[in-house]
Amino acid sequence: MAHDPLDTVIGVTDSGKRDSAASAKFHAAGLKLEASGDRVGAIAEFRKAANADPANFDTLFKLAYNLDLVGEEDEALALYERCCQAQPARVNALMNLAVLYEDRGDYAGAERCLRQILDTRPNHLRARLFIKDVQASRESTPIEEQDRDVFKRKAILDTPVTDFELTVRARTCLKKMNIRTLGDLLRITEAELLSYKNFGENSLTEIKKMLANKGMRLGQGLEDAHRQARKALMEQYKGSGKEAVFAKPISELNLSVRARKAVQLLNCQTLGDLAAHTEAELMGIKNFGATSLKEVKERLVEYGLGLRTIDA
Repeated sequence: MAHDPLDTVIGVTDSGKRDSAASAKFHAAGLKLEASGDRVGAIAEFRKAANADPANFDTLFKLAYNLDLVGEEDEALALYERCCQAQPARVNALMNLAVLYEDRGDYAGAERCLRQILDTRPNHLRARLFIKDVQASRESTPIEEQDRDVFKRKAILDTPVTDFELTVRARTCLKKMNIRTLGDLLRITEAELLSYKNFGENSLTEIKKMLANKGMRLGQGLEDAHRQARKALMEQYKGSGKEAVFAKPISELNLSVRARKAVQLLNCQTLGDLAAHTEAELMGIKNFGATSLKEVKERLVEYGLGLRTIDA
């Protein structure tokens, strides 16, 4: 279960002075709705606050926490990971992230989060107890069982889209876009689908409904890839002093209106989010051209970063 003591941090407390007036207003509205039990309304307000100030880790945590409670675990996990990029990292974000990792069988990830807590809070009772459970689960899970889970997931992702009940128009469009399997479909975004000729809102709604019935959504596969890419980048630059750069808001790049709108469609909030995308993903956004791509790359270079390459 998610843990929510907001005042618990590792090291020095972040005062939150980076909040803009708009972010503070939306955040306060979210807290009020959360207290009244309206989590859906609270999530909407915390989203607005996060958009106004993507570097506000209080807001990111609250958004992740509420998404976690309503079952949106994929997005919650990604947000908790971003929260843990902050210096200092919150104990409650690390704890909740460890829980989600453990639920997914990622015992190494869960143990890593708990050790980060115990490195500075060796007497943290919950972390001490939880890490024993995680280690026991990790040791008792046979490699063969882990392999079976991987193969089972791969088999699901390899299911042809022709196996699903879709209209002829939707199937034809997917075929022309070279989307052959469920995995292919999960790696594409709404924006990319709608940018394709003859692909309309009706087909989009149809596909989204089909995925929702299976507990899936467009872009889900990309989010996993971007999450792994962010982790790889953090490891690559570990100890270089650039870790804090990943948490900087996109607004610091001072992009043109066209480039900024494209980045928003990719749901990029921080420089780390943007660096986890490839040139092809950016170029797949409607009205995003070579000029905008050059602009984005030049701005990232100023911070010592670049877009992800396919083999990264």
